[in-house]
Amino acid sequence: MASRIVVGVDGSEHGAAALLWAVDEARVRGANVVAVHAWVFVPPTAVAEPGMIPVAATDLMDDLTLERQAAERALDEALQATLGDAAGEVDRKLVEGAPGDVLVDASTGAELVVVGSRGRGGIRGALLGSVSQHVAQHAHCPVVIVRGAY
Repeated sequence: MASRIVVGVDGSEHGAAALLWAVDEARVRGANVVAVHAWVFVPPTAVAEPGMIPVAATDLMDDLTLERQAAERALDEALQATLGDAAGEVDRKLVEGAPGDVLVDASTGAELVVVGSRGRGGIRGALLGSVSQHVAQHAHCPVVIVRGAY
């Protein structure tokens, strides 16, 4: 059974660099690459009584489905833009949840987890983003943080 390298993919420049690094490292190690994309569904907020959301359940399910489809497209587009024809060689994993927690969970049983130093967060000048810091502190395997273009 081949080992597994998990890589966080978010469509950012640093995420693309992490993906390229992970694919190259997987070739050296004879490992499989699992590209993980986390997404968070935020239901619409409404002004109403506490605990009440005056939105039909079918509308929420439609919104959830649309968000999941958008996340699937984002993952596919990021893989295609970065890897081209080689995108099909990478396993895909789409998970709803906070990116740091999703990647820590995905690191269980992995040989390595790879993340970009920053992603799509709001503080663009930071050397390390909150997700990469979280993963570095909590992952169940060694972590590689790729900084800049690869």
